[in-house]
Amino acid sequence: MSVTEDAGVRGVVLACGGFSAGFAEAGDVRVVPVPARPGKADVDPLLGESDWFVVAGTDADLAAVVLRLLRKEQLHGVSVGFVPSSPRSAFAEIWGLPTDPADALELALHGDVDPVPLIRNDSGGVLVGRGRIGPVDGVAYCDEKVALRGAAKVIEVEPDGSGGPGLTVRVVRGALFKMPLFKMPLFKHTETFSTRAFQLGADPVQPESDGVVFPRAVEKWTWYRHTEDLRLVRR
Repeated sequence: MSVTEDAGVRGVVLACGGFSAGFAEAGDVRVVPVPARPGKADVDPLLGESDWFVVAGTDADLAAVVLRLLRKEQLHGVSVGFVPSSPRSAFAEIWGLPTDPADALELALHGDVDPVPLIRNDSGGVLVGRGRIGPVDGVAYCDEKVALRGAAKVIEVEPDGSGGPGLTVRVVRGALFKMPLFKMPLFKHTETFSTRAFQLGADPVQPESDGVVFPRAVEKWTWYRHTEDLRLVRR
């Protein structure tokens, strides 16, 4: 018997961007095909139908669904499972989720809820997996602590999976020694911070969230822990 034939399963599976992994509509679960990075018209009509959503797709697809839950004030009432379409999913890596579709669906439908930090930005979006900015030249703060003053190759931000204040921030500094036919790393130094908020003021950059590049260059950017956690199915 497959997980979708089990009378004990529940919820709605949002199959994003054509990713279905052989899901079947049966029992107490309904599979709803939606576009990649589904929006208001795709997600909002499903709210109220179930308090158990399973998002099958990319980290960016998951972020799009979670954003609708946030904007409709449904984070507290909807549990969210995730079936990653890629084994390289940062969200799955951070929270220890299986990347095999069958195993991930089994957990998403039958697992227990364990709330995890949800990260927002100051442009109205959310970050569920990994954010990146770089190369960058500016000043960055993790809460009240200076995390960067000057240049960095990249800054990575993700939810803190160790029970810290909310965010893990990695600042990677380095330089390239230019040779005639290739470039050789001269040095690389990484500092890691645990924080509730990350703020950056810098030369214009385009932050990347869950693999999606922000559409315009900005001189200021903030990621911070939301006041409500994401009700993630992960145990």
